[in-house]
Amino acid sequence: MKKSVKWSLLGSLGLSVSALAYAGAYLYKKSVGLNRKDFIDEANMSEIIPDDPWEDEKRWYRSVKKETLTIQSTDNLLLSGLYIPHDEPSDKVAILAHGYSGSNRDMAPWAKLFYDLGFSLLLPDARGHGESEGDYIGFGWHERKDYVQWMEKLIEENGEDTEIVLFGLSMGAATVMNVSGEDLPHQVKVIIEDCGYSSVTKEMAHQLKTMYRLPQYPFIPMTSLITKVKAGYWFGEASPEEQVKKSQTPLLFIHGDEDDFVPTHMAYELYNSAKSPKELYIAVGAKHGYAYVTDKELYRTRIKHFLNTHLEHAQYPLAV
Repeated sequence: MKKSVKWSLLGSLGLSVSALAYAGAYLYKKSVGLNRKDFIDEANMSEIIPDDPWEDEKRWYRSVKKETLTIQSTDNLLLSGLYIPHDEPSDKVAILAHGYSGSNRDMAPWAKLFYDLGFSLLLPDARGHGESEGDYIGFGWHERKDYVQWMEKLIEENGEDTEIVLFGLSMGAATVMNVSGEDLPHQVKVIIEDCGYSSVTKEMAHQLKTMYRLPQYPFIPMTSLITKVKAGYWFGEASPEEQVKKSQTPLLFIHGDEDDFVPTHMAYELYNSAKSPKELYIAVGAKHGYAYVTDKELYRTRIKHFLNTHLEHAQYPLAV
């Protein structure tokens, strides 16, 4: 091979590798790094807007008594959460996991729902979100260990008779599904997820195709490598679909049939993978994260029915 051809090939290879590394770094910053995410619809869950469907819930959330709790993660991050004790003494606690690039302030509608069902509430800020330390988005993978710590703290402070329900929305849904595959205390009675993805790899590939018309390979593997170096996890290991296979806790899967951000088919993948007692609720006409607002009464009814089935002494009246 002539030297000129050899150097030309090496130069082309170098440019290709550099371009791929640049693309991976860009995608890492766009998806995993902490910054404003202009590609997602950020509903304002802190302020009351005209014709706000959540006005009552937001006003309640502003006024209800809250306590700040903290834990130290196993990798030495200070993680923060809000605890809302119920007015009526109760052993029931719902832990609510917020979505991608959000915080516990976004969970007012679901906080009010579970509070009205008699639960005290714990609303953690995921690492790198809200008041919690961290410099990356964990997509619910590292958070699964954090939630085990939160549960241990609740049981230590509230007693062995504590009954815990986990609920998560979007990335928070992936979080609680990831938690489901861990060795959990017996106090965890049910897990409810709303519009969670089946794996980070599949969700990233979907967004890459939707936003940039680019294929999964080689961009997702490169971004995953950068994420492993910077954030300590591979996309491939962050798989709720694999975690629910190991779960022994009853699971309720909720998804909108018009969800184009986390495709609805992922809900069926998750449901079919789960081995524990399970239910699936596909909300007709609902886009991503809108299953509750699309049909509030049916949403509440499906959750109450699931709790009645799997929580001891739960007798929530169902809508007719």
